Amino acid sequence: MKGEEYFKALLNGETQKVADRLLLVLLRGCAVPYSLAMRLRAFAFAAGLLRSRRLPQPVISVGNITVGGTGKTPMTAWLARYVMSRGKRVAVLSRGYGGSLEGTVAIVANGEQRLLTPEEAGDEPCLLADLVPGLMVVIGSDRYRAGCLAMERLNPDIFILDDGFQHLRLQRDLDILLLDSRQPFANGRILPAGLLREPLSSIGRADMALFTRCVDDSLPDAKLPAGLPVCHARHRLVGFTTLSGGPVRRFGELAGQRGLAFAGIADPAGFFDELEREGAELAATLAFPDHTVYGDEECAALARLRTSARADYLITTAKDGVKLKALGADDFPCYVASLELEIADAAPLCRRLDKLLQNGR
Repeated sequence: MKGEEYFKALLNGETQKVADRLLLVLLRGCAVPYSLAMRLRAFAFAAGLLRSRRLPQPVISVGNITVGGTGKTPMTAWLARYVMSRGKRVAVLSRGYGGSLEGTVAIVANGEQRLLTPEEAGDEPCLLADLVPGLMVVIGSDRYRAGCLAMERLNPDIFILDDGFQHLRLQRDLDILLLDSRQPFANGRILPAGLLREPLSSIGRADMALFTRCVDDSLPDAKLPAGLPVCHARHRLVGFTTLSGGPVRRFGELAGQRGLAFAGIADPAGFFDELEREGAELAATLAFPDHTVYGDEECAALARLRTSARADYLITTAKDGVKLKALGADDFPCYVASLELEIADAAPLCRRLDKLLQNGR
């Protein structure tokens, strides 16, 4: 059992070994002071004991309360497209996790071109810049400083704070909380005994909740604060492109061929399942750690598995593809799945966005 699989099984109480049970008891004990610390931190910001700063332009925050992927990048891209369609200049503020410049304030994209590589800025900021033409992206662990740099150099009309729910040092005008419909609160326990980043009471800070990865129009049975506006969205693979881009092709073109799917994201199994739901026949799958940087070792592992599985092609996510593109990996047949976020009941969200765009704060 791989480390990530073991950890999830441990937290869900699915392991029967005595040592595992003792470890789980220890983790639950450690979760008590962590939960208290997070509550005190939130209280300190709310009471003004810790400083929260405001940027000159409105800020829309997108985030979650669980460890792992809930679809923040597709949602950020959706928001950016929507706001830009209203004639606004948008700058995304991201941490730049996994890049060599992590912790440094830097401009990834200026609205005309991408200036940094995934190795420098991290995969998600570069992917956003590639997905949304005209989008400005700035990285920095201090998102306020990143926003100030954007104001100085780029003059945006509005900011989108990527993965910002816990970044309380920056004030926001609209706080959107994403919840994975398959398991909105994970196992319901806080780190390190569960996958919650902070207590469930933190949901009260959200202005709107959006359930992601819904399979139908029904909402999950999750207790949320009364009156909290709720939307639901589907993540749908609509086809694929080559690493170098080009038109989106339909999965039907791969009929009769078997693929090797690989991904270095928070939920690779979900990606593999979605490929098969869209009709892709997979000979094998390979999951890498989230934010994997692809080098000779990873490419060699893919080549070996492709040969042993007799796969006809490789296919991966856009987040992985942006890094492979930088390596010039077009020397083997590799496709990138195209993902679309569909918000089935977007009216409440659009009303909030339009009001913010019209009136500012």
